[in-house]
Amino acid sequence: MFEIEYRGANGIVITTRKTVAVIDPKLSLVGLKDIKSDDTIEIATEPRFALNNKEAHLLLEGPGEYELGDFSIRGVSATRHIDTSADEKVATIYRIEVGEARIAVLGNIDPKLSEEQLEGLGVIDILIVPVGGGGYTLDATSAAALVRQIDPKVVIPTHYADSAIKYEVPQDTLETFTKELGAPVETVSKYKLKAASALPLTLTVVEVSRN
Repeated sequence: MFEIEYRGANGIVITTRKTVAVIDPKLSLVGLKDIKSDDTIEIATEPRFALNNKEAHLLLEGPGEYELGDFSIRGVSATRHIDTSADEKVATIYRIEVGEARIAVLGNIDPKLSEEQLEGLGVIDILIVPVGGGGYTLDATSAAALVRQIDPKVVIPTHYADSAIKYEVPQDTLETFTKELGAPVETVSKYKLKAASALPLTLTVVEVSRN
């Protein structure tokens, strides 16, 4: 049905037979190569993480509902981790449906999601969530709390300590998060899902190696 690759920071590529979606492709902000987004759906959890590539099929960096190829996407506005509730909501969380599988993508957001935001996400099978903390994004404790609240079957952590990445502030290790969550961990080079029925029955952390 699709495969998920991790490129570093919050950079993710989701590929089906017909369509490719790239999330937060501007990795040059952290010293990596930007993700190519020609002929893709380019999705940004914040405008500054977008490339705004004119060669992309669709550019998303805000709330709304969109459909293209194999993807049905809903964007829900959110507060950034470094902002307060009084600030304008410039972040977006996404629900991405591919076939019968439902994916949620959380960027560097405030850990307190409202009932309205949770309803916007709905039932989720796969949660992609940053875990590095440092006051910049969700830390292990707040990320684990959101995992329990959203209750997915698979968690794919992002934005954790990596010596090849120049983060603005130091990030916690992936191990810090996995210990906090206490769920079994699988490590893969790409996460591949052939059918929704192949999802694990109990919560599993999938460490997707950075490509």
